[in-house]
Amino acid sequence: MCGIFGYVGQRTDAAQIVFDGLKTLEYRGYDSWGIAVRDQKSETKDQKLVVEKEIGKLPDKIPQSSIFNLQSSLALGHTRWATHGGVTDANAHPHLDCQKHIAVVHNGIIENFQELKKELIEKGHKFISETDTEVLPHLIEEEMKSGSKGFATAVRDTFNMLQGMNAIVVAYAPSREIVAAKNGSPLVVGIGKDELLIASDAAGISKYTKDVIFLADHQMVILGETVKLLELPKGNEIKQEITRLTWHFEDSVKGNYPHFLLKEIHEQPRVIEQIALTYAEEAKKLASLIDKAFGTFMLGCGTASYAALAGTYLFSSIAKKHINFTIGSEFKYLEDYVKKGTLVIPISQSGETIDVVEPVEKARQKGATIAALVNVLGSTLYRQADHKFLLGAGQEKAVVATKSFMSMFAILFLTTYTIINKAGVAKKELLNASANVKAILKDSYQATIKKLAAEIKNREHIYILGRGLSYATALEASLKMKEASYVHAEGFAGGELKHGVIALIEKGTPCIVFAPLDETYEEIISNAQEVKARGGFIIGIGPRNNEVFDRFLETADCKEATLLPQVAIAQLLAYNLALARGIEDPDKPRNLAKSVTVK
Repeated sequence: MCGIFGYVGQRTDAAQIVFDGLKTLEYRGYDSWGIAVRDQKSETKDQKLVVEKEIGKLPDKIPQSSIFNLQSSLALGHTRWATHGGVTDANAHPHLDCQKHIAVVHNGIIENFQELKKELIEKGHKFISETDTEVLPHLIEEEMKSGSKGFATAVRDTFNMLQGMNAIVVAYAPSREIVAAKNGSPLVVGIGKDELLIASDAAGISKYTKDVIFLADHQMVILGETVKLLELPKGNEIKQEITRLTWHFEDSVKGNYPHFLLKEIHEQPRVIEQIALTYAEEAKKLASLIDKAFGTFMLGCGTASYAALAGTYLFSSIAKKHINFTIGSEFKYLEDYVKKGTLVIPISQSGETIDVVEPVEKARQKGATIAALVNVLGSTLYRQADHKFLLGAGQEKAVVATKSFMSMFAILFLTTYTIINKAGVAKKELLNASANVKAILKDSYQATIKKLAAEIKNREHIYILGRGLSYATALEASLKMKEASYVHAEGFAGGELKHGVIALIEKGTPCIVFAPLDETYEEIISNAQEVKARGGFIIGIGPRNNEVFDRFLETADCKEATLLPQVAIAQLLAYNLALARGIEDPDKPRNLAKSVTVK
């Protein structure tokens, strides 16, 4: 979940390159940052690394001081999301060895760091932080003390000592090299002209090169004059597989939008339309896998889990197929059902979420077929999968997921109709939904949503009701409210009201009711009346107004695809609610990260 960026090459502004690279990774979320550089004009024979690190966010512009004034062709940076140790300058990465020759940045958790640290202290090493990461430069330093091991070998042997899932990147000033190794968190190498880069996400690299190597687990890479890829634990050299990136650096620029969140909401009509027009063959392939499977599980975390839940309703009502749904982190407790012939469909924006990646790997080892829906080419989940289905949503920089959800649902919607040989129906309704989302994004409609946000901005609770497919809509809408605006929002199945939830309704309590024109309409209107009778403020979202609604936000009727404009309205309401409540940066909610790579 933390950002990593490193550079080694012919340019002498390595610190600035790393700074810019870290800025492109800010969407992952962080609480401190740091950069280490090798000052190539240093007159000292004993080449050392210079570090600058601070708590808080990276400044908008490159600071005109310290390391950024040094000429350097080697630099390594990190944005940290605290695990071991509080948010302090000392705990920020990179961490150095005693001689200041070695700098390390790290994503993951070193489970045996306490015993390793104790041994190092006994050998005279001095520690200045509370982190598990700081043991790494000292371990590497210790491994090199005898002179029998070179830098890369010392990194390899150190990494082999670690317990847990980790990714480490190490810079060494004397040889002007970077060595990285991973078993868990993502790392990608960029191969440019006379320069090499490494990052935790290809988004940071694409500005400089489109040629990348995605490191697999139990691999190590040496970046110096050339690139050398090694297999761990022994360090045997292996063949490099270079991938050509297809998306553009411009995708990561806000343009005229004040926030990436709003920009990505506005990109959704194109995403939906693209799936409707170009995804027929992929839908046929996924439909065939489901048809032939001996039991199917669909799983995801957060937003992806709600797309998966919506999928189970689609497959049941349209294709008459039973699909098992589970939250990613709970799947490992259900894996006794998995066997050869089972189809597992993990859904993920990042493809790196540990709560999906880990149980999917166990399912794969048990003989399950993995068909992954994922947005990031070369991600861990992408590489795990037997069958790979890219979401095609484009880069999503806001932590709050928007267009990736639309893509997930659209693909599942198209697949269900493909199973019953009615893909044309799905295509038509997706195009209708795309057009409706485009209409919702017009200024006049957004003004209505903005006005509603101002009305409810001071309310402590929002309750959101749906039935059937709209239950998944309610859960996704409640997540958007929580993430973007920090308001307490809960999504419920309408039928659960009388089983306790209705006790929470007070006079003026906002209650959003999703009311598509399907088999749930009459019952959800009845639920709305029950809430209104207790003083609730009813906000209806759907194709038809009703006298029970205090406020009404209209959508088109796009059959099951009506979910898409309904969710778009919820996203816009959450965004405007965030602004109305004074949230400084809706792109980066507090305590959250885009990709959760530690448990």
